[in-house]
Amino acid sequence: MNNKEKKEKIVNFCKSLGLDTLGVTSIRRLTELEEHLIYRKNNELENEFESQDIESRINLESFLEGGKSIISIAFPYLFNDENTTDHVYFSKYTLGQDYHKVVTNYLKQICEYISELGGNSIYFVDSNPLPERYIANLCGVGFIGKNNMIITEKYGSFVFLGEIITDLELEEDEKIPSKCGDCDLCLKACPTKSIKEGISNSNICLSYITQKKNIEKEWFGLLNGRLFGCDTCQTVCPHNRKVIESNIKEFKPFPFMESPNIEELIKLDNKAFKEKYRLTSSGWRGKNIIIRNAMINAFIDGKFDPNLVKDISSPYLKDYYNRLLEL
Repeated sequence: MNNKEKKEKIVNFCKSLGLDTLGVTSIRRLTELEEHLIYRKNNELENEFESQDIESRINLESFLEGGKSIISIAFPYLFNDENTTDHVYFSKYTLGQDYHKVVTNYLKQICEYISELGGNSIYFVDSNPLPERYIANLCGVGFIGKNNMIITEKYGSFVFLGEIITDLELEEDEKIPSKCGDCDLCLKACPTKSIKEGISNSNICLSYITQKKNIEKEWFGLLNGRLFGCDTCQTVCPHNRKVIESNIKEFKPFPFMESPNIEELIKLDNKAFKEKYRLTSSGWRGKNIIIRNAMINAFIDGKFDPNLVKDISSPYLKDYYNRLLEL
């Protein structure tokens, strides 16, 4: 088989799994990213979830001996495009099953198929040093918007990304140029102005702030109903107005995630967390992050009942309770 035929087989296999947005680029050192990443490091724009080793982020040749191609695959997750910003809410990407596990299951199947074609491969999901959105752009999966998200033609920005590096040499796809034009809706709508023309600051993105271990008081009032994640820049994006909903059943929202109960969240115990929220993409940061965000939102909204936390035992949560009372 030639490079084109091998790629066609992999693409058709992915389509049989319901995955129709993917592409390929060759393995190389992404030298063009080095200056940008050094600038971010020197200006303290990196956050705790990023790899601090720049070389590991740009040298694709280091992940698999003999690696020749990297496949980027988009996993659409949107099931309900209703605007939820008028009440407390979880970001749309967290509403279904934990994407780390879901995407992993799909990528494993694809790697097994690549093995049947005689190739070796390794897969990646989220927690890795790869510049996933940049790679997806090189692979023709979508373009990178001004909000720094990958935006696909069919699903908009409502996609997760997964990558596979293989020693099979596959036909490459072409990079997609930006289609944002003069639109600046996401820049204007961003609550913290973390999105900027040029280099943005992910450290003040509200999605990141809702997930970080410690939140400074200055951000409390800006949570504005956000329990985990944000979605504001995606909500206003014109490319997200007429998108196709996901066909990946694992991402179908849980009812308790679509209509969160703030009192239940503040009183969340280990049993309820493991049986419900731990199953979602909001559970990876642990129970107390969710409780903390619920407390902040309830307090700022004037609906905080001290009786809900009168028996609070966690020093971490007690600290936030005391800080809220000082406002």
